[in-house]
Amino acid sequence: MKTGLQQNAGLRQELKVNPRLYQAMDLLYMPLLDLQQHLKQELLTNPFLELVEPEDEDDDSSDAEDTTAEAQDLAEPETTTESEPEKTGDDDVDWEAVLLDGFETGGQREEHEQREWYEPVTVATKDLSDHLTEQLSLIELTPLQAFLADEFVGNINDDGYLACPLEEIQRGINELLTREAEERDLDTDAPGFSDAQMLEMLQIIQDLDPPGVGARDLRECLLLQLRAAGQRESLAYRLVEEAFDELIAHRWSELSKRFGISAQDVQSAHDEIAKLDPKPGLRFSASSDNYIIPDLVVDKIDNEYHIFLNDGNLPRLKLSRTYQEIARDKKKFDTESKDFIASKLNSANWMIQAIEQRRQTMLKVMHYIVDRQKDFFERGVQALKPLTLREVAEAVGMHESTVSRVTNEKFVQTPRGVLPLKFFFSSGLSTADGDDVSARGIKDQIEKLVAGEDTKNPLTDQAIVEILQQTGVQIARRTVAKYRDQLGVLPARMRKRV
Repeated sequence: MKTGLQQNAGLRQELKVNPRLYQAMDLLYMPLLDLQQHLKQELLTNPFLELVEPEDEDDDSSDAEDTTAEAQDLAEPETTTESEPEKTGDDDVDWEAVLLDGFETGGQREEHEQREWYEPVTVATKDLSDHLTEQLSLIELTPLQAFLADEFVGNINDDGYLACPLEEIQRGINELLTREAEERDLDTDAPGFSDAQMLEMLQIIQDLDPPGVGARDLRECLLLQLRAAGQRESLAYRLVEEAFDELIAHRWSELSKRFGISAQDVQSAHDEIAKLDPKPGLRFSASSDNYIIPDLVVDKIDNEYHIFLNDGNLPRLKLSRTYQEIARDKKKFDTESKDFIASKLNSANWMIQAIEQRRQTMLKVMHYIVDRQKDFFERGVQALKPLTLREVAEAVGMHESTVSRVTNEKFVQTPRGVLPLKFFFSSGLSTADGDDVSARGIKDQIEKLVAGEDTKNPLTDQAIVEILQQTGVQIARRTVAKYRDQLGVLPARMRKRV
């Protein structure tokens, strides 16, 4: 066989996605705020796109009027007289227009009047690192101690815990001191920070505000908070210090026998411990202001649910007539300019069509969701029906991935609050009547059953199964246990009160 490069001709079928199709899918995926930014960017890069101004809504009629007026102006001869018809009497003054216009008798306000707009912004606040550094500046520390304190502060995470073991901090800072001494030709035999100095600095950090900061685990964090509250001799402090594992497992009987107290006293101490903050540093964390602007609005009007797109602030695009007229005369441009004009014009046309297609797609999906979940809007979450992406896709005649993009990171304003579109999708369980009930509705029932149970005799998973079966819901015990874990509800043994 002859080796080397060879060329062969062949036919084959390939499925290639048009780049514009990728962009259309991205438009479907974008939330409202992202879409606004994307359209503003398109306005800057494509000269064939321009904003639809409010006065452009009646373009057809206004263009005809402008043409007629222009023809009349051209036909009439110019006059130099400045005389105007005299207006006398109050009947000639439209006082309502004057009042609405702010007493500006000269006529209406300018359309683009300059105004000052104020938008709320996030106020800069101190984070945990700044708070600790500020307290350390009030303590008399040597330069080396201050250097070590900065190292400790840098290793405290947002929860307020020391993220690295003391040994790693000690090894890292000692290596840094050694390198610094070698670069400055200092005495490299000078000892670094000792174990005693590390523990001393740890004590200084843990005495700072908030109580519990600098702890290495949850147990130490709770002990620091109890110590700061003056409860070092309390039962709660003893339980955390000596029997933390048993306390977490809610072993009231074992603890009462071990410490020679009643189970009620153990539970009372546990209740006091539960009031402590397990993550003291989060109160100084920079909270991000997450503003949710719903993409859709569902409103009940005359006992009917109507759906609207909340795109009033979305830039409305149209083709620029000026650039269209320029592009018509193709003789003025060379081949490269013609290609540029053709691509930009096609891109502008496609963008306008893609936005309209996005609008129609979102409305189709939301209409089906509202029709399917009408009982939810009337009675609440327990009436939520099971719904899948495939079901919606088959109903509206789209692919399942398209419905997924439409519902991803989208929100809808409803009479029952602002909800993500994913809220309406959940698996289902069958009932004795042959109907289906949403898993989200079952979770809501479980949560209400646990909230109203007798704390001295809490409901077991099997008891919850039996109660739900009485209402016609067919559910297994392991499913109840799974839903209970997802809700963050403890098992019956750990919910029991003496």
